[in-house]
Amino acid sequence: MNQLLELPEAPAGSGHGRQALKRAIQQALDHRRALWRRGEVVDGGETFPGPRFWQEVEDRLAVVPALGLRPAINATGVVLHTGLGRAPWPAEAAEAAAAVAGACLLEIEADSGKRGRRESRVSQKLAAITGAGGGLAVNNNAAAVLLTLSALARGRQVVLARGEMVEIGGSYRMPEVVEAAGAEMVPVGTTNRCHLKDYLTAMERPQVACVLKVHPSNYRIGGFHQEVPVAELAQACRQRAIPFFFDLGSGILAGRDLGQRFQEPTVSGALQDGVDLVSFSGDKLLGGPQAGLIVGALPLIERLRRDMLTRCLRLDKSLLAALEAVLSLHALGEENALQRIPALRRLTVDLDSLRSRAEQIWQKLAPDFPDGWRGQIMETEARVGSGAGATETLPSVGLAISADPRRAAELARGLRLGRPSVFGYLRDGGLVLDLRTVDPEEDGVLLAALRQALSEFA
Repeated sequence: MNQLLELPEAPAGSGHGRQALKRAIQQALDHRRALWRRGEVVDGGETFPGPRFWQEVEDRLAVVPALGLRPAINATGVVLHTGLGRAPWPAEAAEAAAAVAGACLLEIEADSGKRGRRESRVSQKLAAITGAGGGLAVNNNAAAVLLTLSALARGRQVVLARGEMVEIGGSYRMPEVVEAAGAEMVPVGTTNRCHLKDYLTAMERPQVACVLKVHPSNYRIGGFHQEVPVAELAQACRQRAIPFFFDLGSGILAGRDLGQRFQEPTVSGALQDGVDLVSFSGDKLLGGPQAGLIVGALPLIERLRRDMLTRCLRLDKSLLAALEAVLSLHALGEENALQRIPALRRLTVDLDSLRSRAEQIWQKLAPDFPDGWRGQIMETEARVGSGAGATETLPSVGLAISADPRRAAELARGLRLGRPSVFGYLRDGGLVLDLRTVDPEEDGVLLAALRQALSEFA
């Protein structure tokens, strides 16, 4: 093995490490031993180790994930693609995170020199933007729900409608979260219908400490269905001095029209309806880094802040800086946020703009098509993703490239293994690259990646 590693023909293994290279060589050797035992000709009879052996080693290395995360182009048509990092950050967020890589004013006040709270600036911005009494940020919305239920209802009971006992990706089940928070769930209503009287009956229990409402982000119930309006439930909770907590999931700060289009409640709307605490994600329709944001009545926010879980679930300095930058963009107004936050811009870009970009890419790419390959500009349907707007689609435009199903799959694989990786999707025997989820600044990189990948079939 060491002799093979020292040969000049051996791949450098850059980005993978020496151990990955050794594994690839060992697998290639094992493959040849198996061929030899079956009496088959190995590597066409060429001298070992020859070009075919080293090519197999390189091929095996190519499917090994390189050390560290690396950039990708999302051409899947799923705006908030969980596998590709959900919301792309605005440039301001990336710059803010990089700026605090060294020493920074994380938990100290410049004026007094005294220790402060690390999330104070984010909390102030959240309160100012939403109109809430206070705000808090933890590491994701699941953490926000766990913290809130733990602080409000540990050792007591939580009321939740049966139709809202959701499960999202990764087997995250709301009843199990309630249990993990140390609380007991009191289910009310039926799967498809829940009435105010169901909640009122449950709230008569002396051990009830919180009423929880969960927005069913990743599914919809239709037909014979009823739920209690948020404002009515909030009023009932207020009359009984029981905190009302609403887990919005995705959450929308900017784009009231987006909320109506994708049947997603807005954060400000929930607060105006009288909800005491609202939680939502930072890396979905907010358009920022992964975070769980909680806004609402200041006494309850302070109660959450004092809970021991808050320290366990807190954000680091880079995420706080990025989140503050995104919130600053929201603070400048809805129109500003829709234009400058990539995730929101992708949701609202017009079809004419997408068609124009597709035509420009196609004109440059068409002359490079190998024999037997064909392509076209086609209308597609994009989606929000990450559980938001579960049943809604967005009209979009993409490039469809095909030869036969096998070669289309090989092209898709070649693009995924490139630098940067390019992800589209296979449909009807061809590869589709949806431009709604590709920034205009990435068009040139996408074109170069396509040329490189297609050249392998020339």
